[in-house]
Amino acid sequence: MVPARQRTYGTDYAILQRICGIVLAMLLLLGVAGPAAAQDAKAEGRVLKLVALGDSLTAGYLLPESAAFPTVLQAALRAKGHKVEIANAGVSGDTASGGLARVDWSVPDGTDGVILELGANDMLRGIDPAVTRKALDGIVSRLKARGIPVMLAGMYAARNLGPDYQKRFEAIYADLAKEYDLVLYPFFLDGVQGADPRLALPDGLHPSAEGVKTIVERILPSVETFLARLKG
Repeated sequence: MVPARQRTYGTDYAILQRICGIVLAMLLLLGVAGPAAAQDAKAEGRVLKLVALGDSLTAGYLLPESAAFPTVLQAALRAKGHKVEIANAGVSGDTASGGLARVDWSVPDGTDGVILELGANDMLRGIDPAVTRKALDGIVSRLKARGIPVMLAGMYAARNLGPDYQKRFEAIYADLAKEYDLVLYPFFLDGVQGADPRLALPDGLHPSAEGVKTIVERILPSVETFLARLKG
């Protein structure tokens, strides 16, 4: 015959597990169950604050705020379960040097990461790629000094600027990504420029609302990789 104590072992063990679970939960709430566990619990519920630092392509030239790149990207990320807020720090007509001049006040303290999209206006104005490189390098290094990670969105040069300019300009983004170990999205207008005319405004340079949706759809995997780094 099995002793009574053995017959009740399963029930007693279940009760013990439940008590241990309650105690652990209380310790977590009190912050005494270990810094790593407490930090993980806090991180799960925290909203990541991003800044999209760019020119008119980021700002949403001639588009309502609801159709601008940062807003559409934020909605797409939230739909996939990411807790993010993306501030729109795009300024139409801005060059890389302009972005460097305003980076300190455009990216406030407490920012978790920056999506950097600049250089298109440099290219359109034929600015020496060395100047653009120096400015973008300055932005990345200044943010790094503040402990703010950067994701870099690149730009291709117009073919009428010649192969030498094209090579020097487009190398900027790959070189900086390698030097600073950045997540790089090589061409911000991928799938929009030279594609369906409905994806661009009549000027042929800026994305329409549908074009912004295409940009977001294509850049989304790279942004999720960037978020994984931030969370990691």
